[in-house]
Formats: sequence, structure tokens, C-alpha cells
Amino acid sequence: MSQETKYTEDNIRSLDWKEHIRMRPGMYIGKLGDGSSADDGIYILLKEVLDNSIDEFVMGAGKTIEISIKDKKVSIRDYGRGIPLGKVVDVVSKMNTGGKYDSRAFKKSVGLNGVGTKAVNALSTFFRVESNRDNQRKAVEFSQGNITEEFPVESVSARKGTKVTFIPDESIFKNYKFRSEYVVKMLKNYVYLNPGLTIIFNGEKYFSENGLKDLLEDNNNKEDMLYPIIHLKGDDIEIAITHSKTQYSEEYHSFVNGQHTTQGGTHQAAFRESLVKTIRDFYGKNYDASDVRKSIIAAIAIKVMEPVFESQTKTKLGSVEMGGGLPTVRTYINDFVKKYLDNYLHKNNDVAEALQRKILQAERERKELSGIRKLAKERAKKASLHNKKLRDCRVHLGDVKKERRLESTLFITEGDSASGSITKSRDVNTQAVFSLRGKPLNSYGMSKKIVYENEEFNLLQAALNIEESLSDLRYNNIVIATDADVDGMHIRLLLITFFLQFFPELIKEGHLYILETPLFRVRNKKETIYCYSEEERINAIEKLKGKPEITRFKGLGEISPDEFKYFIGDDMRLDPVMLDTATSIENLLQFYMGKNTPDRQKFIINNLKVELDLLEE
Repeated sequence: MSQETKYTEDNIRSLDWKEHIRMRPGMYIGKLGDGSSADDGIYILLKEVLDNSIDEFVMGAGKTIEISIKDKKVSIRDYGRGIPLGKVVDVVSKMNTGGKYDSRAFKKSVGLNGVGTKAVNALSTFFRVESNRDNQRKAVEFSQGNITEEFPVESVSARKGTKVTFIPDESIFKNYKFRSEYVVKMLKNYVYLNPGLTIIFNGEKYFSENGLKDLLEDNNNKEDMLYPIIHLKGDDIEIAITHSKTQYSEEYHSFVNGQHTTQGGTHQAAFRESLVKTIRDFYGKNYDASDVRKSIIAAIAIKVMEPVFESQTKTKLGSVEMGGGLPTVRTYINDFVKKYLDNYLHKNNDVAEALQRKILQAERERKELSGIRKLAKERAKKASLHNKKLRDCRVHLGDVKKERRLESTLFITEGDSASGSITKSRDVNTQAVFSLRGKPLNSYGMSKKIVYENEEFNLLQAALNIEESLSDLRYNNIVIATDADVDGMHIRLLLITFFLQFFPELIKEGHLYILETPLFRVRNKKETIYCYSEEERINAIEKLKGKPEITRFKGLGEISPDEFKYFIGDDMRLDPVMLDTATSIENLLQFYMGKNTPDRQKFIINNLKVELDLLEE
């Protein structure tokens, strides 16, 4: 007779807060990642601590925040009021403790302080918090959420405020590194939303006088703007609008209570809707919404009493009321845009005329395209039924309820052998593969028509689902996976050209990457090391001693599916494709993809790296 398993009180185990956060970090900070993507966990940790310092500034306490990141150690010091000394331990290590629950003190705060700093504490190998107030200091140190040292209160002459230092846990965030480009972008958003605040990061000063107007100016080349930025401000709302001369798509930067809602939400939808309605009413013409919004570059920030976000990482706003007796977000934004944008257009005839010309031009282009579009859509529909190019995955970026949606990835590969290796070794839940046939077209200087006429581009656009707007994007990461040889580099350049020409905001929002694959495999009977550079190869040979076997990979097709899974799994190395905001997209494309200019020849000669193949045949 089989023995029955006893089910008693001993079987029921309640996880304490630290264990729960460490066991399910994704619930608190989204995806983990290694720092190659702007929404990786290490940046969320920084943001959670920073939000509390920002709240102090919003409350009128402390105008400067100092941040330093050296290697893996992050320090954030504000000059706010400082955490009450008797509560320093509780605020960073007890769930549901914090000042934000008493909404008198924090009316429209960013951080909720109920989870934020606790998550950072639990996910760090070293976490120190110190509070200075009333000429006294209290400091406590933790590791993985457990107190390692609690210092007694001491007298100091330091300025009041809070300082938090932490090192993210490498057992959770593997091979991570902070990329200053992502940190700087985040910090700039904070200063745009809080004019008067100074953030000093590793000695560099960030400050904004004109809020969202500065955001649009810093992110876009002035020569590319059709008219000067329309900048409108109300009590709990601020908007900035212009249209681009060259960009095809719509681009929005939206914020709620200082949070960058990268996935938009109610406020962004209401803004797009009210913009079209106001412009139609102003001209007395029922223009097509897509013509009004084509090439728009805009930013909106609102403050609400109790925002309802669709996830802990606060990237999308749900339906919500403004609070304080005000109407819903939708009505509030509608009324504001209707009144102030209409006034602006009545007072600024030159802007109103430029805008109307742009709308009529968009209308002409749309009508010219409509026949081609219809044919292309039918072709894409047929192809998607038996689309040999796309091997899809199960989870997509739009699946708000799915925990792994931020991991959704589309690999764009060349040739059958490479796509075959990736297809066999990918994670079918989150990784899709789109295979190109040979080299794509050089789309530099071409109109949108080519996207529909070229079967490959049309199918790629359909796979990404970005024809109407970026908010429908199906994959969070778009990864170009080509060989590291001359042909592979050329294909990379042609694909980047396609995205820059027609969907630049995809790059601006940090969705495009290059897959790094190993150049060498060094192994002996006990261990295999994959090397991504000459330096790593030398170190591997030294580590394995004796005469290890060395293989040089010439193309992705040579890497077997069994091995490939290591390069697209937890240890995947991605190189983000980033835009330098000082360079206009037009100039960039002209330089790399235009007619062969002496400048480019000079650049190639100066930057040509001759790689000596040191391996014996």
C-alpha cells in the first residue's frame, strides 16, 4: 500500500518579501536583461530609486540630484528632506511602508515607495541607504534584502537629504553593464518634465528650461522641422507639437506623473484623437486622420491623482480620472487641445498655412499609394497564410497580460542555412525568425511606394505590423542577424537604411539591434569557450592551457543549432543601433548610402581594419 503524503501546517510556506521579489523579479521590474536594452531591469532599479528623489523635488525640497555609476556601483544623492531617521530601515525593507500612502504629502507622486526601493534592495548584492536631517545621519547596509550592518545615528554637518548606493546582483542580472546612452536619455526625460531640476550624472550637468519643447528640439534636427514647435501648458498638462519634413511616421513621447509611458495608453490615444478633431474644426475640412497625423512629432505630459498603469513598470496608462473633481483624462485632454491649439493656430497664420500644405501633400501621397497598398496588402495576406519568410513566435509585444512580452524578438536573417540554425535553436514562445532572400534593396532616397512594391519590404512591414503606427509593433526587439563578413555588413547597412528611411522612430525608441555572434570556438576535452574578439580568443587559449582546438566561424550557417542556442539564449549579446541626435537622418543616409562621395572614401580608408587571420589552416 502506498504511503499517503501528509499535508499539515508545515507544508504551507509563506515567502517573505525578499524571497518573493527574488523568485519573481519580472513581476516587479519587467524583464531582466543585461543592459543592452533601455527597458532592462538594471535601468528600472535606477529609476525606482530616482523616482523618490524626483518626488522630493516636486514637493519643493532639493533642486539638485547627483548620480554616479562606476562599473556596476550606482549612487544617487538628493538634497530633499531625508527619510525620517526612525523609519530608514522600514522604508527600504518593509512592504507597504512609505510616505506615498498618505496622499496629503504626495499628491501626484511618481514612485509609490511601497515596492520600488524594496525591489532594488532585494535584487542587489550591496545596498546602502543613508538619511541626513537635523544635523544627524542614519545609515543601514543590506545584501539581497538582509541587513548586514546598521549604523547608530551620528551627528554630522552634511546637507539634508538621502543617499542610496547599490550594486545589482549578478546572479540575477547576468553579464550586465550600464550603457550611459540609456541612462542619459532617462535623465534628460526627468529634467524636461521638471524644469528647474538639475541632475548631475558622472560630472555632466542636465537641466531644462522649456520642458517638452526642449525634448523635441534635442531629439530632432531643427532643419527637419516644418514649423517652430507649438508649446502649450496648463495646470496638469503640457504638450509640444511639430511636423517633420522627411519622416513618414508619427512619433509621440508621452508621460504620466513623470513616468515615460513608452507604450502610450489612454492619454496618448486621447491626444491623437483631439489633435485631429481640433485641426478638422479649424480648417472646416473633414481631413483623413492619417493625413493630419502623418510625420507628426509630439510630446504630452499629464499629472493625475491616482494613475492606473497596466504593469508595475508603468509603461502604459489604463483608463483613469484626473482626480480632484476633474473629468476623465480623455475629456480633460480634449478640452485643453481644443481651446489652446485652436487659439494658437488663429494667432499664427504661417504655422496654420504650413500645416495645411503638409496635410494636403499627405493626402496626395496617400491617394497615389492607395492602389499599390491594396495590392500589397492582398499579397501580404496571401503570403502570411503560407509565409515561408516568417516563422512566428507565440508571445507578442501587444500581449499586455503576458509576462514575457518584453522578450518578444524578431531575428532578421540572410539565407537558408543561418535562418535554419536560428529556427531550430530559438525559443518558440518569444523568438520569431524572418529570412531574407539575398540582399535587400537600397531604399535610400526612395518614397514609401517602394515598401509596398518590394515584396520583401512589404512582408517585413506586415510581420512587424508597423504600417499604421509604432503602437501596434509586434516584437519588442528587432535583431539583425547576419554574418560578420563584408556581405553580412552590407546587408546590415541596407536594413538599417530601410528602417531609417521609413520607420526611424523604431530606432529612436531603441527596438533595433545587431546580434553579436562568436568569431572563434576554443575548446579542450573538458571545456568550450566561445570568443567574440581576438582578445577573448587569446585569453581562452591561456585559460585552457596546452593545445586547445580552435575553430574560426566564417558564417552563421556554420554554427550548429545545438551551439546556436547559447548565442540567442540567456547570454545573448546584442548591440543596440542608436541615433546621434546631433546628426539629421537625411545627412546620415546621404553619407553612407548616397552616391560614392570623396568624404565616404576618406572615411572608409581611415577606418578600414585589416583583420589578420592568425589561424593555421
